[in-house]
Amino acid sequence: MSGEFGWRAGLCAWLVACPGWAVANSALADRLDNPLAVPRLVEPAPEPASPCAALQTPDGPLSLAQAMQTALCLNPQARAAGAAIRVQASAVGEARAAYLPKLNIGVNRLFSRTAYTDGDLPDDDRVGTNRSVNLTWRLVDFGARSASLDVAHQLLRAATASRDATLQKLLAAVVETYFDAVTTQATHGARAEAVRLARSTLVATERREALGVAAGSDVLQARAALARAQLAAQRARGEQVKAASVLAYVMGLPGTAPLTLPDGLDVPDAPAVEDLAHWLAQAQAGHPGIRAAQAQREAAVAKVSATRVEGWPSLDFSRADQVNGLPSQGFGATRSRVTTYGLALSIPLFEGFARVYKVSGAQAQAEQSDASLQNVVLQVSMEVVKAHADATAALDNLQASVTLVDAAQAAVGSATRRYDKGVSDILELLTSQNTLADAQQERIRCLAEWHAARLKLAAAAGVLGAQD
Repeated sequence: MSGEFGWRAGLCAWLVACPGWAVANSALADRLDNPLAVPRLVEPAPEPASPCAALQTPDGPLSLAQAMQTALCLNPQARAAGAAIRVQASAVGEARAAYLPKLNIGVNRLFSRTAYTDGDLPDDDRVGTNRSVNLTWRLVDFGARSASLDVAHQLLRAATASRDATLQKLLAAVVETYFDAVTTQATHGARAEAVRLARSTLVATERREALGVAAGSDVLQARAALARAQLAAQRARGEQVKAASVLAYVMGLPGTAPLTLPDGLDVPDAPAVEDLAHWLAQAQAGHPGIRAAQAQREAAVAKVSATRVEGWPSLDFSRADQVNGLPSQGFGATRSRVTTYGLALSIPLFEGFARVYKVSGAQAQAEQSDASLQNVVLQVSMEVVKAHADATAALDNLQASVTLVDAAQAAVGSATRRYDKGVSDILELLTSQNTLADAQQERIRCLAEWHAARLKLAAAAGVLGAQD
């Protein structure tokens, strides 16, 4: 599983159009590339239909891919992660806006009355409007805007990587709960088969008792075995319902949503687990959690520069046009128009050492981000090591379960023939049947554990995708 077929390539078909979080969605992609995009003069072509809009419960058994797609579309964690990207994309647009001029227009409608107290002249009533236009543009700031834009870009990268990490965890949760649900359903089926086998054994034992070739104690033991099998089947049914509810919850559906799961799992042709060094290299190269921590560290480093240059001089250009007086004053007796140009140089000289403390705090945050990155790398490596060990053990258990089932089936066949010939008692037959039921359950569990372990290993390395 190479990096180019990892997370982004594997889920491209889903990320293209799912609303709320898909970076490949054209509207969000435009926003990320250019948050200051002007309105289009030509109406764009309609976007492809979103798979989330047409999402519905499948007619047949729910596949793992369908469960993943449903979770990506409906789970609140996915939508929240996408919203975080849009928030940070807006921050990038805000940082870019600092390079553009600011234009303000003011219009004031005024009424004035002059009353002469001596009574010789009539009151003078005047109604007028003064207007003003103010343009300001920062020309030089010695890198303050550039540093702020760099910080915003790094935080956007961090938000994107954090979204990927969130979806990796979500898909890992879907994998775990999906195979738990399939396992409990298969276990219930195995227990139901055990009930059928115990009932047929009871019928055969009662028939043998009627013929006088079996003791009454054999019938009692067969009935007890049937009761135990029925109790185990009822417990398995309860576990099946609980696991299905948990799966529906992780998918973003109501816990009572009906789910139809496959009866069994595919048996791998030649299962294998690549060595640990391969998976550690995969995690180091592209794990979204590590990429998010790296972007956070770069943002913290850029914040140090931004904080430092905020205390440097700045040069602003301004132009103001006033018609009929200033906005804060009344209009004069005659119409007038005043145009003012200016250059404003601001040189901070002393801030009570506040800038020194701000820079020191930003440097401490950069050190903290670097330590957090190292901690994330260690955590990811630990998760990969644990997941690799689980996958290796699951593979060994899968191979051992085949031998166990074959031996249990042979034992049941032998015990059945011996009991029919009257050379063994009912205990040997019941014991062999219980052993077969346990072996079949272990086979189901080992198969599900193998499928889940290999996918959880891919998720731990940060490369889980649809091709898996």
